[in-house]
Amino acid sequence: MALKIAVQMDHIASINIAGDSAFALMLEAQRRGHELHHYTPDRLAMIGNDVFAALEPVEVRDEKGNHYTLGERRRTNMADVDVVLMRQDPPFDLAYIAATHILDKIHPKTLVVNDPAEVRNAPEKLFVTEFADLMPPTLITRDRSEIDLFRAQHGDIVMKPLFGHGGAAVFRITKDDLNYGSLYDFFAATFREPWVIQQFLPNVKHGDKRILLVDGEFAGAVNRVPAEGDLRSNMVRGGAPTDSDLTERERQICARLGPTLKEKGLILVGIDVIDGMLTEINVTAPTGIRAVKNLGGPDVAARVWDVLEQRTGS
Repeated sequence: MALKIAVQMDHIASINIAGDSAFALMLEAQRRGHELHHYTPDRLAMIGNDVFAALEPVEVRDEKGNHYTLGERRRTNMADVDVVLMRQDPPFDLAYIAATHILDKIHPKTLVVNDPAEVRNAPEKLFVTEFADLMPPTLITRDRSEIDLFRAQHGDIVMKPLFGHGGAAVFRITKDDLNYGSLYDFFAATFREPWVIQQFLPNVKHGDKRILLVDGEFAGAVNRVPAEGDLRSNMVRGGAPTDSDLTERERQICARLGPTLKEKGLILVGIDVIDGMLTEINVTAPTGIRAVKNLGGPDVAARVWDVLEQRTGS
């Protein structure tokens, strides 16, 4: 049975199809004969318990510069949709949170992926602290005295915004770094929320592994190696993807996380592991699907749709 699928995303014209996981999911859904529709989050509307959105039928093609065709936009009651893929990129701000509240009204009758309430309750750099024993030493604060104590104990540290994404504003501070005070002032003036302070892991130079889990089970992995002279391994920041098998430690991490992710309805999740240490659990719009497949790994998009078809009885 063909499913009616609505993809809530940044406008499809703006995406880089070479690495976009939402696009990979759309290609696979189309290949299976499902009915695809596109909309941006600003088109959501709620009247009482009814949710509407201006949907456009969409056809996708794996052709750079010619990757989509949109049909006529129509106001649609989202209760008439089988699956909503919530795939807009962060920032995880009040607009993102508002969208999760609106989509709560239709889930689970309309299957929203990932579960909007659990996405709202699992900020990526906070949710991970539920598994603190798997992480490097980590501090969440904006208090200078707490950061000073942490830095004195652990030496080199990394500072990053709690709700940052894509490697933006991630800084390494060495134990004798004279820029520390200025960077603290910059963060204090820029970010109202607390920040993430972590012990620096020198082996990040060998890669930051993105591991994808589907319905709580390992589905694929890609190691992202930072560009020369850069701390960040995010592929949007120049990180180079390389194929990767899991170590025994990484398999243990997946086994620990899997039951919790499955229980929370977090169907597609990307975790980040550096040198055997869990650093983030990404639940908003996890990336890496295309990189895994391009490097000869599993077809994660196919695994996602296997699960969604099973959930919806398709």
